[in-house]
Amino acid sequence: MAQGVVVLFDRQAERAVTDLLDRLDAAGLPSARKFPPHVTFGMAAEIPKKTRAALKADLKLLAVPNLWLHALSTFSTSENVLMLGAVTDGELLAVHSAVHDVLAGKVRHPNSYYLPGSWVPHCTLLHGVPDDDIVRGFQALFPVGSIQARARQVAILDTASHEVEVLVDL
Repeated sequence: MAQGVVVLFDRQAERAVTDLLDRLDAAGLPSARKFPPHVTFGMAAEIPKKTRAALKADLKLLAVPNLWLHALSTFSTSENVLMLGAVTDGELLAVHSAVHDVLAGKVRHPNSYYLPGSWVPHCTLLHGVPDDDIVRGFQALFPVGSIQARARQVAILDTASHEVEVLVDL
């Protein structure tokens, strides 16, 4: 089980990402559709209610910038991922850092891939597939135009229960 702090997109950006997922499905690939399209800011085994409340209070004071999703790319950790990478600028890093200031020492088993200095902001398109499927997915989608995603909400996603708890509407 894991819980993530994520940014959900405006409807237009969500539709643009969903169109890409539809193309992966049409190519016979298992697209990442468990949750609405999003960028994950932090992940941990558990984000307690008290920490969620503190995060909610801080997020009300922050301006979450638009996300430019433009780089179709991959990375391989323990499982392969095909993703749309987001432009990483000072504003985005500042919000990411602020989120982690709240989470620091207050969550159980934080995922190191999402910590400041390690984080690669992205929207997952394929996850946990063999190398050949990553290549087929890239071929099915390339080239991908830039998607400007306005941050619509910040939420907690629970990967076990599939629940989405909205912390703030932006």
